[in-house]
Amino acid sequence: MNTDSLTTYRLGTDDVVTVTVFGVDSLTGDRTVDAAGNLSMPLIGSVPAADKTAAELQAELTAKLGARYLQNPQVTVVLKAAAAREVTVDGSVSTPGLYPIGNRTTLLKTIAMAHGTSQGANPKKVVVFRQIKGERNAAAFDLTTIRNGIDPDPTIYPNDIVVVDGKQTSLFWTTLLQTVPLAALFTRF
Repeated sequence: MNTDSLTTYRLGTDDVVTVTVFGVDSLTGDRTVDAAGNLSMPLIGSVPAADKTAAELQAELTAKLGARYLQNPQVTVVLKAAAAREVTVDGSVSTPGLYPIGNRTTLLKTIAMAHGTSQGANPKKVVVFRQIKGERNAAAFDLTTIRNGIDPDPTIYPNDIVVVDGKQTSLFWTTLLQTVPLAALFTRF
């Protein structure tokens, strides 16, 4: 990652950051962003970290430590290791599989990474499965309305599963897709 990427990189699940609190060894060390997107810190507990830059997290930790525990804390947060970020694309696409994604990937870009929909695909029924607070959720989208600018192109996040309905879709996915209503909202599944 280059320097510009590091300043704009948004933290995600399983990323490891090094938190340094000047003069307080017990608060200094490597921390991992957990599955819920939080960072656990002594004294202040769980702090939301996912989708923040290291600088934004640094400012929040400084504020929380300074509010109750330390006078003018000097905190630095540096990304130590970025976790692999992948999305699964399956169903009626040209090349199903796992694809690496960045911070701001959309549904159309994700389908393009899989070389587009295949012949016999149903672009009116594309379902995104996502874990939200430990529960599986799903939302169905219509690629034709997104391509025509009628509906917004939704953001795709690491670990999402994107399934395009159609002739190449397995029986398992076809059965599952039939139960998901066409809506832009994620509902528990």
